[in-house]
Amino acid sequence: MKKIERYALITAMIRKLRCNGSWCGETHVQKATYLAQFLLGVPFAFEFVLYKHGPYSFDLSSELTAMRADEILKLEPQPYPYRPTLSPTETAEEIETRFAELVGKYAPQLDFVATIFGNKGVTELECLSTAYYVTRKLGNQVPLDQRAQHLHELKPHISLREALTALRATDEMVDRSLSVPAA
Repeated sequence: MKKIERYALITAMIRKLRCNGSWCGETHVQKATYLAQFLLGVPFAFEFVLYKHGPYSFDLSSELTAMRADEILKLEPQPYPYRPTLSPTETAEEIETRFAELVGKYAPQLDFVATIFGNKGVTELECLSTAYYVTRKLGNQVPLDQRAQHLHELKPHISLREALTALRATDEMVDRSLSVPAA
């Protein structure tokens, strides 16, 4: 996928997240991109590692910075203690229009992710995305309690009970994703 096409999908996803109640900080975009790419096959082609607050792509972070430099995205300040939100610009609209067919092709996947992650706070995003990371790594055939233990070992600040809750939600999310039409 060309960078400009990826920009169209990223800005479309940001719009959909915002429509679903997200303030769209970088954490929201990181976690939504991770889920869209690995659960639903949106071909962003970013590498992700497990980092401080769950799956994270340094390449995506750099790309978001480049999109701001190219005035495709802008930062909107928020009142303390919140960090700025990412917002698409008029240039982003032009790019999305130019690649409307591509954006339309992946609209069901982006809608699904925006519905799941749109209204979540950062803590919940970390739990859910890390739970999906663990499930991808170990497989969903591994019993829930073993996956929860592994998640807790990776992220000790997430209690076993929180890990179990996140993994149950993740398993349900994976099941629901099967009804999303393939691109």
